[in-house]
Amino acid sequence: MEKEDELVLKVTKEIVIKYIEIGRLSVNSFDEIFRQIHETVHDSYLDRRLSKK
Repeated sequence: MEKEDELVLKVTKEIVIKYIEIGRLSVNSFDEIFRQIHETVHDSYLDRRLSKK
């Protein structure tokens, strides 16, 4: 796994953990919400990376 992929996954994990802690994420919706958060974090990372060039 590349360093960037690992960073995106760690950020996604932290966000998901916070959602679980505050009760905004249930087991039933975990898969869908995790994918949405991961995609958003990944896209944001790429946008930020491309805008620096």
